[in-house]
Amino acid sequence: MRQFSEQELVRREKAKELESLGIDPFGHKFDVTSDTKTIRDKFGDKTVEELEEINEEVIIAGRIMTKRGKGKAGFINVQDKYGQIQIYVKIDNIGEEAYEIFKKSDLGDIVGITGTVMRTHMGELSVRATKYEHLVKALRPLPEKFHGLVDTEERFRRRYVDLIMNEDSRRVAFMRPRIIRAIQHYLDNLGFVEVETPMLGTILGGAAAKPFITHHNTLDIDMYLRIATELPLKRLLVGGMDAVYEIGRIFRNEGMDRKHNPEFTSIELYKAYSDLEGMMDITENIVGACAMEVLGTYDISYKGHDISLKPKFKRIHMVDAIEEKTGINFFDDMSLEDAKKLALEHEIELEDHFGYGHIVNAFFEKYVEETIVEPTFVIGHPIEISPLAKKDPKDPRFTQRFELFICGAEYANAFTELNDPIDQYERFEAQVAEKNLGNDEANEMDLDFVEALEYGMPPAGGMGMGIDRLVMLLTGSDTIREVILFPTMKKKD
Repeated sequence: MRQFSEQELVRREKAKELESLGIDPFGHKFDVTSDTKTIRDKFGDKTVEELEEINEEVIIAGRIMTKRGKGKAGFINVQDKYGQIQIYVKIDNIGEEAYEIFKKSDLGDIVGITGTVMRTHMGELSVRATKYEHLVKALRPLPEKFHGLVDTEERFRRRYVDLIMNEDSRRVAFMRPRIIRAIQHYLDNLGFVEVETPMLGTILGGAAAKPFITHHNTLDIDMYLRIATELPLKRLLVGGMDAVYEIGRIFRNEGMDRKHNPEFTSIELYKAYSDLEGMMDITENIVGACAMEVLGTYDISYKGHDISLKPKFKRIHMVDAIEEKTGINFFDDMSLEDAKKLALEHEIELEDHFGYGHIVNAFFEKYVEETIVEPTFVIGHPIEISPLAKKDPKDPRFTQRFELFICGAEYANAFTELNDPIDQYERFEAQVAEKNLGNDEANEMDLDFVEALEYGMPPAGGMGMGIDRLVMLLTGSDTIREVILFPTMKKKD
């Protein structure tokens, strides 16, 4: 049987007392006409005398966060989604019955207040209650104010308490949808159409990642939760929807750390008749537009660095970036054995399926990636790790692809899209061969996608961006779990 603390038992008794008075302890409809932000915006610069002359009635609702005073008057701070405001409660103004209910209220209870805006003798903007209504009895006490949820794991497990107690958590929670809206505004104004594609599929493709596997009982087949939205969106280009994007959940059965959660949100967009250059323009403008719409500036501080998100971003080829750090030029003619020898000399662990391009990418990840601070497009990824990107006509070992890096983390990935069905079929075959050699992140053969390309897909550019990481950047958050309201957590013992 569940055991209650002494405080919880007292609160349950108070709920019964409310019921005995004919008051539902868990509330009723309450018509709210204002909020703490509106009150501060409208009356924040008014004097005591001006507020008395205005004498405007407001009706607000919120949670009691502090309470003080005794006798025939008291103060509470009520918190709604925008913040807190002080309420002055006096028996002469609300009546004896309501005042008795007020006296028995606890921190965490939700109340409705009708009153007029005033300023106290200490100069604090407040509401003078003329009506006090109990709405919801909190049966559990809030964490102690100055310590709150000190256990970070508990903050994420009990996000509802974190949002009550932590102003910064509320700031991030409300900023995230504003960032997503800013992306939508920018793309909608360019003529893109937002679409939805399936989350369940029978073929693994669109990215290099381990999937979550589930089973469809009716069809009696295993299915994957999607690891990317790329292939369905490109099918829409074939069908004539020439500029599309999707913002949605992606699922990857991989590790959890500061930058990774098994389910996360991405945007993928595809534009017919564009290319890598077009995708760079769109990507840097999305980042810049979000910064300006949400923060009002391009200039931010993140991880101890002052950086500018103003377009145009720096651009560098992956091979040139590696040469800057190691002195090795992978543009040189070099055998696979030569590349493997260099890898071993530089303490890079080789896997069975590694080709020349995998080694180039491993050098970049080990020696370059974390050193990039300013927004930088890294261009020209090897063909072995880019099965859906067009080859670089100047050097077919590499592709027309970029990744955007900021402060050592990847934020976006883009291609001049491969639309040659013959080449695409061969790339899928190479991926299947890699899977047979032990690369469980390799793509599978998608014959339907090849068939779609055989009908003709326009030349196109495509880009994918991690929404969570962009929110981390713009909110100054150190971990992805700060920007996902309900991150995946280890099971409690």
